[in-house]
Formats: sequence, C-alpha cells, structure tokens
Amino acid sequence: MTYLELTKEVISKTQQALTPNEIWEKAVELGVDKKMEIKGKTPWNTIGARLYVDVSENIDSIFVIASKRPTRFSLKNLPSKPITPPPITLEKQGEKPKKDTFNERDLHPLLVKFASGLYFRGAKLKTIYHESSVRQAKGYNKWLHPDLVGVYFPFHDKVREYDKVVIDFQKNLSSHTIKIFSFEMKKSLEMNNLREAYFQAVSNSSWANEGYLVSLEISQDEEMTEEIRRLNNSFGIGIIRLNVESIFESEIIVPARTKKDLDIDTMDRLAGDNKDFKDFLQNIIDDNTIKKVNSQYDKVLNEEDFELFLKQKGFVKN
Repeated sequence: MTYLELTKEVISKTQQALTPNEIWEKAVELGVDKKMEIKGKTPWNTIGARLYVDVSENIDSIFVIASKRPTRFSLKNLPSKPITPPPITLEKQGEKPKKDTFNERDLHPLLVKFASGLYFRGAKLKTIYHESSVRQAKGYNKWLHPDLVGVYFPFHDKVREYDKVVIDFQKNLSSHTIKIFSFEMKKSLEMNNLREAYFQAVSNSSWANEGYLVSLEISQDEEMTEEIRRLNNSFGIGIIRLNVESIFESEIIVPARTKKDLDIDTMDRLAGDNKDFKDFLQNIIDDNTIKKVNSQYDKVLNEEDFELFLKQKGFVKN
C-alpha cells in the first residue's frame, strides 16, 4: 500500500476531509497503517507532501483540497461536510504558549549533522559569526552574511586519497568539482515572512554554487507551497525543512539550482569584512592542496551528544 492508497482508504472510511496529521492518526486508529511498511518517523509529513504533488500535478487526481488554514484533503466524489472547528488552544484563551528554549543559531548543529549525510555527501559546514564582522554604516552589511557556509570535497567521498594520476588529470584539465554552499537559517517560515527570508538567502548566497533557506517549521498551506515553487523557479534558492525526530529524514522541499560561476566580487567583500569567511576560504585552499580534510569546521555531533543537545535545547522532550 502506498501513502496515497492509505489516504484514500482512510477518507473513504471516515467520510471526512482531513489534514495530513489527522489522516495518519485515523490510519493508526483504524489499523490501516499496518498495511504498509513505514520507514520514516514522520509519515504525516510524507502524506502531506505526496498529496500536494498529486493534487497540483496530476490532472486525474482523485483528491481535492477541501479547505485551507489548516489544509484538509478529501476525495473528489465525497460530498462536502461541515468541518468541526479545532479545539480552543491556550493561546486563544489568553494564556501565552511556552516559549521556545532555542534560538536560530541552535539550529546550526542540526544542519551540520544533516549535511554530513548522503544528500550533501559529507559536506563540511562552518558558522559565520556576524558579530565578528567589521562594523560599517547602518545597513551597509544588511543581508550580506550567510549563517553557515559549506564545502563538498570530492576526495572526501573516498576512504583513501585519489591516485596521483587522477589528481594530475584534474589539474591539467582544470576540472573543479569542489562545491560551495550558503545557508540562511530561520526558526519557522510562514507566508508572512517567507519572501523576506527568501530574498535574504538570495542576497547572501550569490557567491556560492548553491544557496539554501533552512527552517525547522515550514507551513504546509497550499498557498505557501505554490509560492515556494514560484520563488524557486525564478531564483533557484533551495529550501530545507529540518526533522529533529530523524535528522537524516529532513526534507529538501525544493532543491537549489547549481551555479557554475561564482560571484568573486561578493566573495571578496565578505572575506574583507568577516574573518570567519576568510578563514573558510583559506581552509578550502589548504585542504584541497593536500587532498585531505584537515581544517577546523563545525563539529558533527555523534549520536549520543546529538540526542543530548536536542533535549537540552528543548527540541525534543526529555
């Protein structure tokens, strides 16, 4: 059984329009989840992603979006029914919800851990501390600095170093396979902050091969999804949703467009303004020279330390 087949069976049995979370909850309640092999820890996110793609790209889709905010899905042949309003939350009762115990920079170890996996092929990341930049007139450095930078070395894919003949071949043919990344971090992305955050990422990633906007929480509203795709088609910045429950199952909502030519002028300005960035460029030169990662980048936490970090910062419950 696929996720879409599971969704069809759940909605058919409940005769209700449901959110992706509600679809999964009902699937567990009805025992439908036992009909398929679940590999990820957040199947409701996968359900939502599959439904969005099917509804928007498949003209023969049997599903429809029945409501927005929150987005609920239904079957085309299912008569519409009044939707029960969600229960009153503490925030609506006038009580303040619990404040996050983490800040944007606490997201860095999560991205560093994710980048050490398959998608970025073990890329090395480094935090750029904005506060260490040379002070300029107000607004001069706005949207100039990325939060993290990263580099992928092709030789890091191998247990041993490249043979000398391969290295010489690469040098003689000027074949540059090193890839440089830029990352802008946000705790959450909604329609009210998406465009500003996106263009911030556009502004501070022009120097890199690929630029990404990364967040822990990203609205799955249909309008939001369409805006993300439109922006990506126009400007090429990728978007990543981090998954604290299973970091290597973090979602690349849209991939970044790879640029072959780097913006050297912006790179020069960043290097002159920020020592962390200048050191990052020097690290790449040094490591590529010896064909071995020997410089200091942000530490990739081991599994035990990573779980402890998540608990200490309040990403997961103790």
